[in-house]
Amino acid sequence: MKIIILGAGQVGSSVASNLVSEDNDITVVDTNQKVLQSLSERYDLQSVHGIASHPSVLARAGANDADMIIAVTNSDEINMIACQVAYTLFHTPTKIARVRNVEYLKNQALFSQEALPIDVLISPEQVVTEYIERLISFPGALQVLDFADGKAQMVAVRVSAASTLSGRQISELPKLLPTAEFRIVTLFRQGQGIIPEGGTVIQRNDELFIIASSRHIRALLKAIRQKDKPIKRIMIAGGGNIGVRLAKALEDSYQVKLIETAPEQAKNASEILHHAIVLMGDAADEELLVEENIDDTDIFCALTNADEANIISCMLAKRLGARKVMSLINRVAYVDLVQSDVIDIAISPQQATIGSLLAHIRRGDVVVVHSLRRGAAEAIEAVAHGDTQSSNVVGRPIERIHLPSGTSIGAIVRGNEVIMAHHDTVIEADDHVILLVADKRDVPEVERLFQVRVTFL
Repeated sequence: MKIIILGAGQVGSSVASNLVSEDNDITVVDTNQKVLQSLSERYDLQSVHGIASHPSVLARAGANDADMIIAVTNSDEINMIACQVAYTLFHTPTKIARVRNVEYLKNQALFSQEALPIDVLISPEQVVTEYIERLISFPGALQVLDFADGKAQMVAVRVSAASTLSGRQISELPKLLPTAEFRIVTLFRQGQGIIPEGGTVIQRNDELFIIASSRHIRALLKAIRQKDKPIKRIMIAGGGNIGVRLAKALEDSYQVKLIETAPEQAKNASEILHHAIVLMGDAADEELLVEENIDDTDIFCALTNADEANIISCMLAKRLGARKVMSLINRVAYVDLVQSDVIDIAISPQQATIGSLLAHIRRGDVVVVHSLRRGAAEAIEAVAHGDTQSSNVVGRPIERIHLPSGTSIGAIVRGNEVIMAHHDTVIEADDHVILLVADKRDVPEVERLFQVRVTFL
């Protein structure tokens, strides 16, 4: 697939690194020559220097025969105009744009084919806000992923010393957790993915990826983390787009406090929020945190634009008694460094956004993609089409499907039924198959499995 990525910032660079190894022809456009040179040195891709919305620049990037344009520059206006130019002059089949400003997003009529012909609209702030909401709604989860329109969910949990699962074999779990049918699709131990078997013993600090029907996930998490108290009080550092959106989404269900240093932004937040308390101050001010009862706070979320400020305020909040801390981290290199016993969850906007993008890029009728483990792994929902003659998966039991090493099928959604996958489970036409690919380099092979051969009519 020939893909042009407009913008070599954090999202554009991350998308390029995800796609360049998957047999795609990638060209990146940006105004920063040094960034383009760095990308060209690291990856097998083309680069074009220039303003992304200019027709001549798009022509040099190969828009005449491009399959897709992904506009993720820092300017909403350039992203939107670039899609318009690609549609009008180059007839580009698929146009994806990142748009941040709420003034544009609340007027969806702008993005029809008759107006601004954008096929897929990505709003990172909204994606991240919904992602954090899910984490708060499911205490103890490191990630919460939806599949098949929410019928099935996958959660990632880290095993503590006090966990019900610690020291137990996989085969013992159905008796320990009889409230729901579930499957541990994979576990990561010291960064290495392991496909679990009945005799696999779960150890402290293992990161488990568990799939179940959405109806059972809460009960499952509650059984795994029996000692967790319910969440009542949430403190948010940062009154920007994400901070205010999150406070607005949570203020009717929780006791929410929002801290913002800039007077104008604090005033704006106070006008938007009705029940949350808005405080003007520095979230890294120990005296302020103590005064606002940080030791009685269930979740502290640092969501400013500065990674260092987020990390420091989270570390301080944790030391002063906050039960759980989450930090927004823009620099991907920081994520693994800080996600530890000090910072419970590091949230990467790039990885959250990339998941939304990848679902529109994958082949073989892949309808949902979630980026896992900071992009090293992926959870995929693929639809099985065809019959026993035209498909590599339909009519076959799972044990006879040639999956790449480290890839496993966790569940199948058939109509409204969520079926846990076993070795003898037979895949039927139109099943939604949920897979975990431990090494994203195997994604193209998984895509090919779900592509229907030309004999299918």
